[in-house]
Amino acid sequence: MRVAIFGFATGVCYLQTRASLWSVFVLFLALGAALLLALWLRKWTLDKRKIAGLFLAGALAGFAWAGLFAQAYLAQALPPELEDKNLTLIGTVATLPNRFEHGVGFHFDVEKVLTPGVARSALPDRLALAWYAGYHKRDTSAVPEVRPGERWQLTVRLRRPHGNANPYGFDYEAWLLGQKLRATGSVRSDSKLTNKNRRLAEFAPGVGNWIERQRYELRQRLQSTLSQQRYGNVIVALVIGDQRGIGQDDWDVFHRTGIGHLMSISGLHITMIAGLVAALFMALWRRSFFTKTQLPLLLPVQKAGALVGALAALGYVLLAGFGIPAQRTLYMLSIVAVALWSGRLAKGSHVLCVALGLVLVLDPWAVLWPGFWLSFGAVGLILYAAADTGSGAGRTGSAWREGLHLAVRAQYAITLGLVSLTMLLFGQVSLVGPLANALAIPLIGFFVTPLALLGSVLPAPLSDWLLLLAHQLVAWLAVFLEWLNSWQGAVWQAPRPSWGLFSLALLGGFWLLAPRGWPARWLGLVLCLPLFLSAPARPEKGELWMTAFDVGQGTAVLIETAQHRLLYDTGPAYSQQSDAAGRVLLPYLKGRGIRALDAVVISHHDNDHSGGALTLFSNIQVAQTWSSLPLDSSLVQAAPGHRRCMDGQRWVWDGAVFEMLQPAPVSYASSKWKSNDRSCTLKVTLGEHAILLPGDIGRVQEIELLENAPQRLPATVLLAPHHGSGTSSTPDFLAKVAPSLAIFQVGHRNRYRLPQADVYARYEKMGI
Repeated sequence: MRVAIFGFATGVCYLQTRASLWSVFVLFLALGAALLLALWLRKWTLDKRKIAGLFLAGALAGFAWAGLFAQAYLAQALPPELEDKNLTLIGTVATLPNRFEHGVGFHFDVEKVLTPGVARSALPDRLALAWYAGYHKRDTSAVPEVRPGERWQLTVRLRRPHGNANPYGFDYEAWLLGQKLRATGSVRSDSKLTNKNRRLAEFAPGVGNWIERQRYELRQRLQSTLSQQRYGNVIVALVIGDQRGIGQDDWDVFHRTGIGHLMSISGLHITMIAGLVAALFMALWRRSFFTKTQLPLLLPVQKAGALVGALAALGYVLLAGFGIPAQRTLYMLSIVAVALWSGRLAKGSHVLCVALGLVLVLDPWAVLWPGFWLSFGAVGLILYAAADTGSGAGRTGSAWREGLHLAVRAQYAITLGLVSLTMLLFGQVSLVGPLANALAIPLIGFFVTPLALLGSVLPAPLSDWLLLLAHQLVAWLAVFLEWLNSWQGAVWQAPRPSWGLFSLALLGGFWLLAPRGWPARWLGLVLCLPLFLSAPARPEKGELWMTAFDVGQGTAVLIETAQHRLLYDTGPAYSQQSDAAGRVLLPYLKGRGIRALDAVVISHHDNDHSGGALTLFSNIQVAQTWSSLPLDSSLVQAAPGHRRCMDGQRWVWDGAVFEMLQPAPVSYASSKWKSNDRSCTLKVTLGEHAILLPGDIGRVQEIELLENAPQRLPATVLLAPHHGSGTSSTPDFLAKVAPSLAIFQVGHRNRYRLPQADVYARYEKMGI
């Protein structure tokens, strides 16, 4: 069975790497063939051939099963002709709403379509909606309170799923697919709309709605008590699994100290809570709840405790939102409980494999997320390392020392065994993690989480006291974590490894954790060293690399020579909490192992070019900054080594010549120039080839360049001025630059409709 489940997981993973799917008919045939092969192999004697056959049958079944899931989810596609059209729908709020600066986001289950000519079957079952305050100039109303389970009539505009495409970044489109969200959109609040948005029912009956409403009520209760507390949202995350309120600065500290897994409802928390509830219930059951009924004679104490512990885990997992680590723990605890009730012994590896199979049968997309690999990897490593604990643990002499020995051994196994996986997923390893976890695991698991759960259900004022006590413990822990984070070597960063380096380090981790008597276990460290000592990839001497990022409607370009790196613009700010630097640039730089930039050029002040600057400056070392921003700008004050862009500036890096072509120095003394007009225009030349980065210059600036510096304009690559706007890319300018390649950095279906059709046709006509 274990071999078949491993094969199933392999097939699911392989499906996720494919660019296209088999037809539904072929997938059903493959699934049937896998089942027939497995039945045929049952009669075989266990040997290498049978093991290989079971793995093959499992792999084929996993591939087919994941493919059928994908076909079913992709079938619910929003027709292109319905994009950006006003649609009036009736449905229910399906999830916890997420309040942000100017609105609220939630998932919406569609029940009925009121728009004439649009069938219900044309829309996906569930939508991801955002409701903004002041969405339209005629709309001055605030967004109403939206609660899970409510039935609403809403007028919305929808789009097909789309995410940014960048290496090492979050795959939003894949996440939407895994959540079966086949359209996103916004609620329209225009006062001229015929169909007004209105609440139709306070609650629509349903199990899912009831669970989400309970989570909502708990969150409201927690926030009413902890709204003024620094780490109140950490308590919310521990009780109901809603992590969205935790700030990015706090997440950075948690991840750098290696305890990010504790700031949500993890498998460890569920196990601890289930164990505490089971132990308490068993103690009461053993004493027949202080009655004379002799309950243990009716049902053995262990069976009663296993049942109650599993039910406690189920309740907590439902409260947590059913995340992957929570699912894994629930299934493992349930399997152990079933084994106990049936009088069978359950081996740890069997339990883990059955839980793995259940998770992937219910959600083949689980393999795309770090939580899946870290959760199952950690438990697998503990089971692997447990083979070396038996004899040593028995000599400790007391129960608490034995427990301490096992806990230390488990932490040691997880820390060493997950190094390769952590580097592959995040490009960094917390060196202070073992020390931070030594305090955080018992504090969060045995004190903070139980106090928070009790505070969630007990009456006031006792609930307030317990919640504030839990918060105070988190605050004290945060002081310790901040101190650890301030250490110079708190985190080891390196480029995300190749599959070869990862496999070598993975083997090294298993070698280190091998049972006693295994020869030369220290060689495992040698196998891990290349993972830590790898250097970021760089251009060879005489090469130059250009990376244009997908930041939506905005600009961000990385220029690399053999020894230097320059970032031209930092992309837009998407909201107060999110910008292109945090979402795109920093993950890419971290994934490449790039810890510093030699220069940053901010072409001008517009948000789509400068919105990520503050986040960038706060999170990576920058040696020099050029910009055309006003000197009193907050960005200029934060910019390291700031200088104004001016025509005539020139420097050479590794044979590549960097020249600033605009703006003219006199432009800073005039108030008639708009921000776009003063864009820093940078040309980078290496040998016969050149790159021209003109920012958002317009027709007038293009004419000035043609008059003042025509000999400096020719370039191989042109970043289209102003994203392909009709105010730029004049025929004479394009003819003089004569690029072989032009790049339009624009947002998908952007509201400016850039690049404009006539401008794009101009590039095509000129053979660019």
